[in-house]
Amino acid sequence: MEKVTLRIEADVNPTETEEKVKHAIENMFGAVETKVEPMHRGVRISATGRGSEALTKLHNLLRREHIRAAARKVLVSSIDRNTISFCLNKQVAFAGHISFCQQEAESPLGPIRAKIECANPRWLIDWLTSENV
Repeated sequence: MEKVTLRIEADVNPTETEEKVKHAIENMFGAVETKVEPMHRGVRISATGRGSEALTKLHNLLRREHIRAAARKVLVSSIDRNTISFCLNKQVAFAGHISFCQQEAESPLGPIRAKIECANPRWLIDWLTSENV
């Protein structure tokens, strides 16, 4: 697979624990190395992944959840040059499922924000959402 960089961020609210937010991120993207950054209110967890390994878990979850067509629509609409940006519902991710959402409106505790940078976003979306295993 071509050069791919994944960046993930999620804010930890006072009613949440860092461990649960990390768990939600790992449910979507596998064992990524996380970093905790202090904010004026709480903390933010960020992670970076490189290559197809960083997206393999997401790739498999899209198949398991049978939402490839819906995911394709969301991902294609979120392309900006060489970047695909999307948000996932943090609570649903903690439960091991995928639900795409808007920035803040559809995720009461805030979303998991993901950005994927690559030379050919459409090819990457095809790989993530293709019917072939």
